Amino acid sequence: MTDRPFIPVRIAVLTLSDTRTLADDRSGDTLVARIAQAGHLLADRDLLPDDRAAIAARLRAWIADDGVDVVISTGGTGLTGHDVTVEAHRDVYEKEIDAFGTVFTHVSMAKIGTSAVQSRATGGVAGGTYLFALPGSTGACKDAWDEILVKQLDYRHMPCNFVEIMPRLDEHLRRK
Repeated sequence: MTDRPFIPVRIAVLTLSDTRTLADDRSGDTLVARIAQAGHLLADRDLLPDDRAAIAARLRAWIADDGVDVVISTGGTGLTGHDVTVEAHRDVYEKEIDAFGTVFTHVSMAKIGTSAVQSRATGGVAGGTYLFALPGSTGACKDAWDEILVKQLDYRHMPCNFVEIMPRLDEHLRRK
């Protein structure tokens, strides 16, 4: 850490599930608690079924919302026919953060071994908003937050972090 000040970011949490409700959404609750503990702001929270068009529409709405800097979704990143979160995210990405999935797999390997190969965690950017798709397990959400996102969403983290380049994410949209 450096002498830089902490800059809270506004994070929306989206749970994707055909079976859960907000009342029993342990993974979403885990993310919400960690966001608050880190000093960030919960901008919004929602739960949707595994529907690619609905997920993409929700992501686009948050991308268009000036009160949301980051969206973290949980669920629907697996290999089954219902798992469409990654495709929905990629429908809205302007740029994919390829290394996010790689680093997540590396973190997961230390915890669950080769079963990490079944996850398709992904990250990207659209309209100046960061978007991350995490698996639906509470453990995966803890791992992604504790090992990657808490650091990259902290302006004090060096040598670099997502927050310091946030003002430049949409510079291509401001060009004349």
